[in-house]
Amino acid sequence: MVKTISIHSFRGGTGKSNTTANLSAMLTRRGFRVGVVDTDIQSPGVHVLFGLGEENVQNCLNDYLWGNCAIHEAAYDVTAVALNDTPDKASAGRLFLVPASIKSGEIGRVLKDGYDVGMLNDGFRSLSSKLSLDYLLIDTHPGVNEETLLSIIISDMLILVLRPDSQDFQGTSVTLELARRLEVERIGLIVNKIPPGMDRVRLKQKVESTYNAEVLAMLPLNNEIVHLASSGIFVNKHPEHPFSQELALVVEALTES
Repeated sequence: MVKTISIHSFRGGTGKSNTTANLSAMLTRRGFRVGVVDTDIQSPGVHVLFGLGEENVQNCLNDYLWGNCAIHEAAYDVTAVALNDTPDKASAGRLFLVPASIKSGEIGRVLKDGYDVGMLNDGFRSLSSKLSLDYLLIDTHPGVNEETLLSIIISDMLILVLRPDSQDFQGTSVTLELARRLEVERIGLIVNKIPPGMDRVRLKQKVESTYNAEVLAMLPLNNEIVHLASSGIFVNKHPEHPFSQELALVVEALTES
């Protein structure tokens, strides 16, 4: 049975989409069938990490929501990217991405006309069944809106990505309160962009005690990922980097039960 995981942050710029892309690639390398849906329709971005652009995207999530195609017809097999263009023949892992539109006119249409948010839930179920997914990762829109609430409600697990920043701490509190009211089964935190010199042990203790939630990973501020400039999957290029090693702990947490 598919495990649905929403990856969310209260504010933009936390590294949420990068986290989603790298986790999905690591799960694929473990032999799982993984789907990623970019529900950040107002400001999509995860497609860039998998090398998709306007020229090679025919259908997208917007087309499904407007009734122009089935959701699986907007899913692109990006397994080769997840496996660093050297597919492991011993692995049955596959990775499918449903991108949101990056066309300004279609983003404008969403902002102006909206769409039936209820179709997202139907689409998630259909996609998981049609593609026989083990994991469905939902890259959400920052903040709190109708799409976010739906994603949280249907998730088996909510992962919140935050920086060691007062505004992020405050926003995370709001999201956690909502998630607990919605009785989310499992909640985990990823602290990202931790600057050099910050006491990671004390920071982790502070975050866990403040939110009464498990910290899954403590990700360092990462100059290499900045230089990569969203041109690929970081864990493929730097598997021994502390960032990659910390994300491996998240994968262990996702696959342990």
